[in-house]
Amino acid sequence: MTRPASGALRTTSTTLSSMDKVQPFHSAEEAWFWTMAALVARRDGARIVSGRGLVSRPCEPDDVVKCLDRLYRHRRIDLAHARIMRIWGERGTAPDPTVLRERGDHRLWREAMERLDWPLRMKGIVAGPEPRAESAEVVSLALPPLA
Repeated sequence: MTRPASGALRTTSTTLSSMDKVQPFHSAEEAWFWTMAALVARRDGARIVSGRGLVSRPCEPDDVVKCLDRLYRHRRIDLAHARIMRIWGERGTAPDPTVLRERGDHRLWREAMERLDWPLRMKGIVAGPEPRAESAEVVSLALPPLA
């Protein structure tokens, strides 16, 4: 970086050209699996070095964790969500809603991913198509007649 006469910092073209090669994630789920793989590798002794992977990402694993932490501090997710995210993130797969034992985990997983998606998009970490809401069933409610 150089400092022009005005005193403001000016970035060089090499920094901007390196940003062109950054590939954001397609979904919050993809970002989470990448984060968990990096955290597991770090726990096992690997050193995480920016820009050394096959694909250059727009963040560090800790950036995704910070978004999750902020959601927790603002009570948008709770410990049950974080626990399910850790368990299934370490497995590298999402819970299957068709498996009876995984239905509860899938509900928490889906809630957590939906809530994590927006902050990651705002930071440029996720740039894929926005998640679409699952189809809902319309239930008619029969009310008793007014007396």
